[in-house]
Formats: sequence, structure tokens, C-alpha cells
Amino acid sequence: MKASVLEGAGHKLRLLEVPEPLPSPNDVIIELKAAALNHRDVWIQKGLYPGLNLAVTLGSDGCGVVKACGSQVSEEWLNKAVIINPSIEWGIDENVHDANFKILGLPEDGTFAECVRVPSSNIYPKPKHLTFEQAAALPLAGLTAYRALFSRAKLKPGEKILITGIGGGAALMAMQFALAAKANVYVTSSSNEKLQKAAQFGVKAGFLYTDSKWQEKVMKEVEGFDVIVDSAGGENFDKLISLANPSGRIVTFGATAGTVKEINIRKLFWKQLSILGTTMGSANDFENMLKFVKKHKIVPIIDSNFLLQEAEFAMRKMERGEQFGKIVLKITN
Repeated sequence: MKASVLEGAGHKLRLLEVPEPLPSPNDVIIELKAAALNHRDVWIQKGLYPGLNLAVTLGSDGCGVVKACGSQVSEEWLNKAVIINPSIEWGIDENVHDANFKILGLPEDGTFAECVRVPSSNIYPKPKHLTFEQAAALPLAGLTAYRALFSRAKLKPGEKILITGIGGGAALMAMQFALAAKANVYVTSSSNEKLQKAAQFGVKAGFLYTDSKWQEKVMKEVEGFDVIVDSAGGENFDKLISLANPSGRIVTFGATAGTVKEINIRKLFWKQLSILGTTMGSANDFENMLKFVKKHKIVPIIDSNFLLQEAEFAMRKMERGEQFGKIVLKITN
């Protein structure tokens, strides 16, 4: 089969012929119709993610048809259209993953290939209202956003929520989920074009965080937020503490802008704020996310489509941060 393989940190992805995987007793083999990129893939390629020891097929997001089942898996799954939960071996504690937790695409081969092997416990029927490409865009970003909003921040209807860095997959899924939950949604970006696109979906307002006075403008227009979702960290994180309402919740799942070097600890305790870390999600989170998506007929926003052999071009677009929505690889018809 064909796969887009990363042969080492700093290498370009290469389309290679590789052996088709065989199922272990509790696994299935999925013939992939589509896959999607995440910033995680770029970080792995740059060598900024631990665990890259050998050549690996990247990709955490995918959707396709079950081609083969392991000996302990019901053959009722054969030829069924499925979506993959990339959060593997979370464990039994809903509060935190255990030591065996891993994400599809490293250390084990992922979805930038014609076929992928995954545990049968990590597949679910594809939502009927989604195409294969739309469904492939959902898993990692959808799971991350759902857990951040509902399992961690306990977002309620009518609350004011700020989502930073709109345009990326997880931020957009958080926007769509929060709007569906009838929250009042605000966003930030470094791009006026992205803010204008977000406004078309119904956000209340958007702010350019590259403006030196963006914090003051937010305070004047909104006063404060009950929930803040951030995946950037960096020097702007301390400003989020000022923007949070008393008893507000700040959820973080990334550090694309770097380490947070300073926090106003006095505001943190005086306002009785909660800073909540989150990574991916449990099987229950994934199941609940799918129910939410089906109930509200949510369709992930797709920026662009590439072919499997164009995966390296797609990675460079992801690295430049130009996208508004998910970047998808179409693999088989």
C-alpha cells in the first residue's frame, strides 16, 4: 500500500510503498477514504515531539471502511464506514489518562496511508450527515474541544466565552460547539480575514491580538469572560487572567506561542479563577462528542483538500498557519 512516511526529524514526507498492516486479535484494518492534518504532525516532523525513533506514518485523524477484523472482533464491522478515535489506551480514570496513553500517528503508524491498524475499541460508525472528508476532520480537534468546553470548563448556555487563535481546527470546533450550546462566543486572531470569517458563523465579536491595545478593547466591549479557551500560552496568557470574570475558568491545551513566563498570581486567587489543563479525551468524551455533533448536525469546517501524494505540501500550509479550518487528505474513492 501507499503511505506518506516521515523517515526522521526534519525530513520531508515521502510517498512510499509499505507493507499493508495485519490485524492483531483486537484490532481492525481500515481502508482510509480521508485523513486530516493537525499541528501535532508538524511538531513531530520538526523533532519537537518525543518518541520519534524510527520512520513513521503520521496522521491522527481518519475515516474509512473496515477492511479486516482481528480474531476477537465481530465481523459485523466489516465494510462499515467508521470514524477513528485517535486517543488510544486512555485508561479507566476519566480525570486523566494513564501511563499507556498514546495518540495515533506516533509512536504507531497513523492515517496518512491507504490503510491503518487501530484497536477495535477506537472505531465508531461515521455520522451519517458527514462526508468521509468532513468526518476525517472531526476526531482530534473535536475531542479536544469537547473535553475542554464541557468535561473541564462545564460551559453553560448564556455564558461568555473567549476562544483564542481562531482558524485552527480545535479552536474552530470549540467555536462551533460553544455556539451550538448557546454560549456567547468571542474570538481572537492575528488575521482580520479570519475574524471576518468567524463572524459569519455567529460570534459576537473578534479581536486582533496583534493590536497592542487589544486587551483594553476587549475589556471596554465585553468586560469579562466566564470561560476562556486557549491553545497558545506565551506572553498573552497573563492577559487572559485579567479578562476572566470572577470564578472564571481558563482551559489550556497548547503552547504554540511558547512558555508562559509570568502570571499575576494575585488576580488569580482574588478572582478565584480556575486554570484547567486538558489533553485529548477519554472514550466517554469521544462518544459524547459524537452524540453532540449528531444532535446539532455540526459539520467541521474544511479549509482545503489535498491528495495523499501532496501531504508534504499540505504540511507546509499547516506550518504557515494560513488555514481557516481543517486541511484534509483525500486518500481513496
